[in-house]
Amino acid sequence: MYSFVLLIIVIFLNFAIFKSMPGDPVQFLMQPWSKDAPEARREQEQLLRDLWGFGESFDVQLVKYIRNLLMWNFGTSYIEKKPVITMMGARLPYTLLLIGGATILSIIFGVIVGIIVIQKRGSILDSGAVTGSLVMGSLPTFWLGLVFLMVFYTILHWFPNKGAFPDSWALGWPVPYSVDSAYTSTSLSAVFTFNMMDTWTFIAGYLQHLFLPLLTLTVFFTGGWILLTRATMLDVVTEDYIVTARAKGLTERSVLFKHALKNASLPIITSAALSFGFLLTGAIITETVFTYPGLGAWTWQAIQVLDYTVLMAIFYIISICVIIANIVADLLYGVIDPRIKYG
Repeated sequence: MYSFVLLIIVIFLNFAIFKSMPGDPVQFLMQPWSKDAPEARREQEQLLRDLWGFGESFDVQLVKYIRNLLMWNFGTSYIEKKPVITMMGARLPYTLLLIGGATILSIIFGVIVGIIVIQKRGSILDSGAVTGSLVMGSLPTFWLGLVFLMVFYTILHWFPNKGAFPDSWALGWPVPYSVDSAYTSTSLSAVFTFNMMDTWTFIAGYLQHLFLPLLTLTVFFTGGWILLTRATMLDVVTEDYIVTARAKGLTERSVLFKHALKNASLPIITSAALSFGFLLTGAIITETVFTYPGLGAWTWQAIQVLDYTVLMAIFYIISICVIIANIVADLLYGVIDPRIKYG
């Protein structure tokens, strides 16, 4: 119930924010129009306002907006004249690969390194990990991306510098599999044939273009997870039950992973859930540096051309993902900590 009320509030805020933003999409669309014929220009502007519904009253626009969002009808892009949901679906896999992969890898590396650091707390390794994490989390992602481009593309020539797949695929994409249909008098059967060479070419092409932006975001995210794991574990490792577990003769790895980490994991779960909730925001700067066709680069393009239809849809989807992520985090709390009960 609370989540539904929150969703309604998000819808109203999303509408109000974009209605109050400066700039007029109609004026942007009319830029190529000659200013020598002001009357014809005004007529064209009015046509555009009628076409996009800008001339309707506030309450009519609000009702249509709520109805369309609840029905997952995000309208048509002002600039590209294509359904927003179709354009979003085409870019979504790239963002899931990039941001999802970077988030998962950074959580794994950050938690493991954070636990290792706790074992050596107060040592040079601990100080170096904390300092390195602060530095990694403070470096601009565009700078990291440019450094990796200089090393891996310019100097070593190991990875491409842009795009999500090789330019040569414009002349013909690799076909990982083919489907042969066989008709009989009583049935229809289909036979899938996999081409291993084309399959490997297909996967390797995407992975080569994914590596540098994925590396950039993973390095940027990992420092925060190291610091969070270290901080949460630091509050737990001195508890009596940890001392008792060591006194029973359990190995240090078992003490840290099976006992300390489980009881220190609630803040980590919260941060992880929120990280996945913001998954669809994309990585605007990183995707722009590497010309990666995800939702982040699409958001930046929409901001530049005042394509409010696209922006409203993206922010609505992000809000839903964050609400769902919070619900999942709350449910996981009860699974990990039996003391937490829900009424």
